[in-house]
Order: sequence, then C-alpha cells, then structure tokens
Amino acid sequence: MIAGLQPGDRVRWRGPAGEREATYITDRDGMAVLKLDSGYNLGVPVGECTFAARALPGAPPCAAMVQDPALPQLSIISTGGTIASRIDYRTGAVTSQFSAEDILRAIPQLRTLARYRTAQIATILSENMTPALWQDLARAVHREIGKGVQGVIVTHGTDTMAYSAAAISFMVETPVPVVFVGAQRSADRPSSDNTMNALCSAAAATSPLGEVAVVMHAGTSDDRCSIHRAARVRKMHTSRRDAFQSLGVPPVGTVEYPSLQVALSPGATRRGSATLRLCDRLEERCGLLSFHPGLSPDVIRAFTGYRGLVLAGTGLGHVSSGCVKAVKELVEGSTEVVMTSQCLHGRVCDRVYDTGRDLLAAGVIEGEDMLPEVALVKLMWVLPQARDHEAVAALMQRNLRGEIRERSLHGP
Repeated sequence: MIAGLQPGDRVRWRGPAGEREATYITDRDGMAVLKLDSGYNLGVPVGECTFAARALPGAPPCAAMVQDPALPQLSIISTGGTIASRIDYRTGAVTSQFSAEDILRAIPQLRTLARYRTAQIATILSENMTPALWQDLARAVHREIGKGVQGVIVTHGTDTMAYSAAAISFMVETPVPVVFVGAQRSADRPSSDNTMNALCSAAAATSPLGEVAVVMHAGTSDDRCSIHRAARVRKMHTSRRDAFQSLGVPPVGTVEYPSLQVALSPGATRRGSATLRLCDRLEERCGLLSFHPGLSPDVIRAFTGYRGLVLAGTGLGHVSSGCVKAVKELVEGSTEVVMTSQCLHGRVCDRVYDTGRDLLAAGVIEGEDMLPEVALVKLMWVLPQARDHEAVAALMQRNLRGEIRERSLHGP
C-alpha cells in the first residue's frame, strides 16, 4: 500500500489529458488501482499518485427506506452470489458481502416497481450451496408467499443457480412468480449486469407469470432479459452475461430493458394456476455420474449404499457393456439408477441398441429428455415420496414442472 493512503482516499495524478482525481483502492506490482468517477478502474504507477483528500471515517448511517404502499409487494430472499458481491480489495477476489436490503439500497430504481420484504438465508458463493440450504430456501419461499407477497425474487450465484431453481420448482407449488436472478459480474465492475438483471427480475415477479423461473441477460447487449423455466435452463458459458439458455424449449418470456415490459409465451404457466404447497423432503444420498470411454465399473460401484444415481450416458443413454453388471448390482442393492444423456438435445431411448436393452433389463429408469442435473434434483425429491421402484419410475417419467417435453422435435 502507498505510505499513508487508505482505501477510499482521493488521489491525484497527471495523465495525458492533464491532472485528474480518483479514488484509491489498493496497489499491487508497483501500480495503484484507482476507481474513476465514471466507475471504471485504472492502473497508475504508484510514484505518480499524490494524496488529495482523506476517506470518510465511516459510511453515513443509512436512512430508512421509503417504500410506496400502493405498489405490489415482493419478497427478496438473498443467498449471496455475485449479484450480492463486491471486490474484496484485500485479496482482489470477489466476495459475497451484500444483504437483500443492501441490494435495494444499491439499486434504488427497484423501489419504483414494488415494495419489498427482505430475508437472508445465506451469504455464500453458489458452489457452497447444499440440499439442506435448498430446503431452507423452499421453506422461506413458501413462508413469504403464505404471507401474501405477489412474487418472490431469489438472489443466487450463477454457477449452481439452475440446480437450486429446479429444486425449488419441485419443492414449492406456487401460484405466484418465484424468480431466481444472479449476475456474472460484480456490482463494482463497469460491465456489471446486476442492475439490469435485478430490475428485470422485479418486472417478471410482478407479471402474470406463475412458476419458478430464472431471469438473466438474453444477449450481449443491455436490451433484454430472458425468462427461463427453472427445470429447462442451464448455464452455458463461464463468463458471458448471456450465459443462461433454455434447452429444448424456448424461454417462457422476455423482459425488455429499460422499459421493463414483460412478454410471456403461450406456454408459460400463469399466475394463480396452482395452489400454494410445500413438499420439502429430499434424499441427499444421490449422485450424478458422467460416463466416459474407459470408465471403470468400480467407479459405478462406488455409489453402493446411495439411494439414487443419475447416469449421464452417451447418445441415447448408454454406458459401456462392461459397466452394465455394476449398474445391475446397484439396482439389486436398492439404488435407483436413472439414465440421462450427455447430449444437449434429444431423448433417452434404451430400446434401440443391445447395450440399452441390457440396461433396461438391469432395472435402469429412462430419464426421458431431462437435463442430468434436473434429473438429480428430481430424484432427490421423488425418493422420499415413492414406496417402491415402480413408483419411483412412474414419478421420474411424469412431467411435473415442464422438465420433460411431451415429444422431441427434429431441432433443438
């Protein structure tokens, strides 16, 4: 750190356009990291910076938020993630630090769309999400809807948001929108998507939608968000702002930005279509395994004692002939095995090739065209409710939340 300077201090330096002023953040490798008033960060050689003004000793106390009682009431349930994060300049890494109320203060325009209740069940990056937290989240969503809110927004890290959204879609039958939203880039980055995504999520949460959905950037421009059905969405890119895509089906709606006009597709579930119901039991002893050439049958046997296993097989839903015996041993040991495909589009059919027929004879349940991660979450939810193999198979192969298409089309 530059001698005597503290993060937040104002500094001056002389650039090509003359003397300028910015906020000091930190320094590394001989460069001072400064935040310009425009919001962009800049690296300036340490020796060129001079002190301008001391940072305030502390943030002023926050005034009570004024909310319009005439607006619809939503609930924001925060779990953390990048949308509720900032840079930790001690380490240079993104850390989850904001609460739901902090998000409202950071994005004041949210208060022009609705009034809000806030709750926080976790402050984590989403790789730390667990089935137990899914249950806490489901209970919180159910509780908030039961108190009469017209929609729920769940802030969540993007890496596992699709898992969590699918889990809540099975655990909570909802008459109002439950909208998961995240950000690919933290709030203090000039390219952050948190403001647009948050505003679009609030618009979706006050719309006629009546299901669990994920709302994120639809493209690389700041002009539209897609509303994705929770059980058909996947994160498809590590860092792009339009990382989320609906697979096998179109999005159930869009939100234009900045107008925040919502357009729902004919297939979207409408508000009021269901009666509020919570079914939050999960079987955590379930696994997800992706087959690859040369996979040892012993890897499959490692799931002995699990209550369920989802296999992401090749093509129509295959593993090698050498693995079929290990699968049969699992089934005979009371592990329910569900077959899905690694392919992004299409349907499992184990009746075409000999290996598939052998898997069916071994007791494998065909996972239709479910995404493997959705099949995992659904299996966790189905197992506590089903009394035997036939009941598990019947529930797994029944379309409950739009996770299974009635028919596979020629294209995606």
